[in-house]
Amino acid sequence: MDDRRVRQMREEDLPVVERVSERVFLEPGEQGRPLRIIQAWIEWARHLLTVDPAGCWVSVGAGGINGFAFSQNRGGFWYLTTYGVLPEARGTGIGRQLLDAVLAHAGDRPGMFNSTTHPGATRVYRQARFSLLPEMQMVGTVDRSTIPVIKGINDGDENDFDWMNELDTSLRGAGHGPDHTFLLNSQRLVVAGRRGYAYIDHHNRATLLAATDPATAQDLLWEALASSSGDTLVDFITSANDWAIDVGLTARLNLATEGYLAVRGMPAPAPYLPGGRFL
Repeated sequence: MDDRRVRQMREEDLPVVERVSERVFLEPGEQGRPLRIIQAWIEWARHLLTVDPAGCWVSVGAGGINGFAFSQNRGGFWYLTTYGVLPEARGTGIGRQLLDAVLAHAGDRPGMFNSTTHPGATRVYRQARFSLLPEMQMVGTVDRSTIPVIKGINDGDENDFDWMNELDTSLRGAGHGPDHTFLLNSQRLVVAGRRGYAYIDHHNRATLLAATDPATAQDLLWEALASSSGDTLVDFITSANDWAIDVGLTARLNLATEGYLAVRGMPAPAPYLPGGRFL
């Protein structure tokens, strides 16, 4: 008897889903997540489950939860933030069932997500009518002699959210809404007047960046790079955002291919660097 099923996620599932996520995404030989990272992951997942529970799903087999998908509707825009199936459950159709569930939640909204290069996954995404746009990342230590003098960048706060949501809407079809509140509680927000913003995490990396024009976007990215020490990372760069490549190469970072930005019903946003967790 086939006892596999897909159901909506519940809050009591979150600790188990975190452990499944760890198994799905950790590289062989890599150590498990430290406690503070586990706690931060569960708080982030709880935020998504609270804001849009109908977008959060798990797959369940004889051994318990073996897959998950977190997606969110924000007005007229949909995003898939993370999705995975345990190795022993792959090839059983569960991954496709999870994707069908979150796509049903999306309805006819335009949307996007960051995709790996896994052949099976990319095949499913194309069958679901997503365009796969190659992404790049830049890694290395910033050559501090290359950092220009940047003016007009200031710390932001919740009073900036209205115009930030308007900018989000112009770039991707809807504001980040409650995601801005969550991000501000854990990351530094910098703004360039009302022309752009960026969140900078505890590693001093830009995790979400949006601007009205490439020059402003470059200033915001330079602000993040100037805050870094040691190795840093700029990722999720599409060809529509080659302004970021110019900054990274000038800073002596190394350019490499990464994965894909999967988009449906919309072009790649620009000037824009999507976050890993809040696209």
